[in-house]
Amino acid sequence: MRLKEYKPINFIVAFVLIFGLWQSVAIIINKPLFPPPYAIIINIVRTFHKDIAIHVIYSSIRIIVGLLFTLIIGIPVGILMGFFKKVDLILSPIIYFNYPIPKIALLPIVMLIFGLGDITKIVMIFLITFFPVVVNIKDEVKNIPDDVFYTMYSLGATKKQIIKEIVLPGSIKAILTSLRIGIGTAISVLFFTENFGTEYGMGYFIMDSWMRINYIQMYSGILILSIIGLFLFIMIDILEELLCPWK
Repeated sequence: MRLKEYKPINFIVAFVLIFGLWQSVAIIINKPLFPPPYAIIINIVRTFHKDIAIHVIYSSIRIIVGLLFTLIIGIPVGILMGFFKKVDLILSPIIYFNYPIPKIALLPIVMLIFGLGDITKIVMIFLITFFPVVVNIKDEVKNIPDDVFYTMYSLGATKKQIIKEIVLPGSIKAILTSLRIGIGTAISVLFFTENFGTEYGMGYFIMDSWMRINYIQMYSGILILSIIGLFLFIMIDILEELLCPWK
């Protein structure tokens, strides 16, 4: 669905339904471990600048940098695999061997290599998003009709020109779709990794609040993390509007 098809009323209805259900469950449970949504929203307004903002900044930077590395490396690799058969024959076994591995299982190895700092968290986000981007781009390029390439060759176009004018624009949709799929998993992995070797990040904030039995803060962190994901999805929709005006 294109961004312009979204209307403010859609978001309002969605939030009303979500918070209405949340409020109903909170009333039924009626315990501190499941506070009502209005208490969470009030807490976010009161404490965001003081307690939450720094964690949002750290988590957002890690996600954005990880995704940028995925795009910088994944796009060329996917295009080369889809356009050049020999490259595909060499790299496909490597990609397909590593793709099914649960990336969270690689965390101990990544921590041994890069330590407990930000680099580990960025590398994990890169790993979780890199393979879907490469595979989807490769498949999208392979699905471009051969007639298109024959026409370009007959007009004297070089392979570089074909990649620039046909292959790259034709793979944009696959890139954006892969990012949409990867964002949710990337946020999950980030939440887990931010519990190691850091004092900043939404993952650390949520778990620290849980251990201090501060359920209001814990749910505030969870809600903020969801909003970060929503913001990233909207950014991708905006990119799609800019890069795919013909849709």
